[in-house]
Amino acid sequence: MDVHCGTQPRGRFMPHIDRNRCEGKGQCLAVCPFNVFALGKLAPDDRQALSLFGKLRGMAHGWEQAFTPNAAACEACGHCVSACPERAITLVRVLPK
Repeated sequence: MDVHCGTQPRGRFMPHIDRNRCEGKGQCLAVCPFNVFALGKLAPDDRQALSLFGKLRGMAHGWEQAFTPNAAACEACGHCVSACPERAITLVRVLPK
């Protein structure tokens, strides 16, 4: 990814976490300079939408996953995307209203 910290306006890109891939290992938390991420347990209602593979993966990891409570602070540096061993994070462009 060829995006550098501080070159994009805040909130223009937001991290999207693929719930079927995330194992909650926390590398995204460790590398994010903007405190976008937090770890937590996936809610039972959200588990129903997972694929069979996602459910098996979730159970194996205690339903621990990464969340983005501070997504608006993302500056699209891409560190989280590079750090995620499951490739569960992508940066999604948010169009202005």
